[in-house]
Amino acid sequence: MADTALVTGASAGLGHDFATLLAADGHDLVLVARRRDRLETLVRSLADAHRIRAVPVVADLTDPGAAERVVAEVDRLGLALDVLVNNAGAGRTGAFAQSPTATELGMVQLNVTALVQLTSLLLPRMLARGRGRILNVGSTAGFVPGPFMATYYATKAFVNSFSEALAYEVAGTGVTVTLSCPGATATEFAHLAGNDRSLLFRIGAADSMTVARQAYDAMRAGRRLVVHGVSNKVTVQSLRVSPRAAALAITARLNRS
Repeated sequence: MADTALVTGASAGLGHDFATLLAADGHDLVLVARRRDRLETLVRSLADAHRIRAVPVVADLTDPGAAERVVAEVDRLGLALDVLVNNAGAGRTGAFAQSPTATELGMVQLNVTALVQLTSLLLPRMLARGRGRILNVGSTAGFVPGPFMATYYATKAFVNSFSEALAYEVAGTGVTVTLSCPGATATEFAHLAGNDRSLLFRIGAADSMTVARQAYDAMRAGRRLVVHGVSNKVTVQSLRVSPRAAALAITARLNRS
């Protein structure tokens, strides 16, 4: 029986790329996203191209009950998940005080709460079977506070910390947790977040499939952490010794549109 992987945020960007890589390796798929048309098109394409089973689950993970409904659908289908890719995420550029409360809380729900819920529901099952892989998409943004993207950066700080802690907890169990930390990446995220015109993205964005492939290979190898790109690696290391005030000022400049 083929391994089965669940990918959130699968209809575009890194999620689309992760689904493509998993299908090419023969994994059956449960693909989760809000946009039914894109999701169903991807499911048909991957199923036809790779002769795998692909199931679409339309869900908006900003809804507090959505994660439980996704797992209930997995159970209804009688599937045992071998891989969980927590990829879905959203951001917003601008001063926190000028953002609707619902927008900020929706970001926390999607980037943090849904990820924790899915992991909490599915990790014990993997541990009971003695096998499984979890890939969480964090960010280099999680290593520094981010003025003008304050909530987004804070959510990624949570994901980074949570993932590395879990990786330590499950060591030696046959289950691994891998944290992927990309920097600016060429997906629709920047446009939707409103920072596609920021200095951060004008400096340059990494190719989405390249980032996905590096993260996927790290997950397969059971690595704890992958930071994508030499410049991002240097930046993350420099943050360990940089004055906090300087790091805040630089990040604020990068995030301003």
